[in-house]
Amino acid sequence: MPAPPEGPLLDDVAGRLIRPYTVSGGRTRPTATLELLSLVMATGSVPPRAQLGPEHLTALALCGGPTSVAEIAACLRLPAVVAKVVLSDLMDCGAITARAPRRPDTPTDRSLLEAVLDGLRRRL
Repeated sequence: MPAPPEGPLLDDVAGRLIRPYTVSGGRTRPTATLELLSLVMATGSVPPRAQLGPEHLTALALCGGPTSVAEIAACLRLPAVVAKVVLSDLMDCGAITARAPRRPDTPTDRSLLEAVLDGLRRRL
């Protein structure tokens, strides 16, 4: 996993120097639907630098291969909702694509869940 951002955005003693709501421009809802397990990846398209902040550029650099939204939020040291806003900005300008997490075709077998629950109860 790439190292978190360094430099003027973070201070060893004070922590993050820019408030998360400033990073997202005060927005609390992303324009794209992203889950924590959604995988995002750079498209190779160069976004207009004038519209992006340092977090956008760092997030884009983290998207070299399929990377989860949760992992990017952790690397940026941002709350997940702020990371989703940053990533949706990158999606809006065509710099990244996202794929929803895969769901199993068949739901988990109820008898298996009951057996696990019984085993857990026996251990207590």
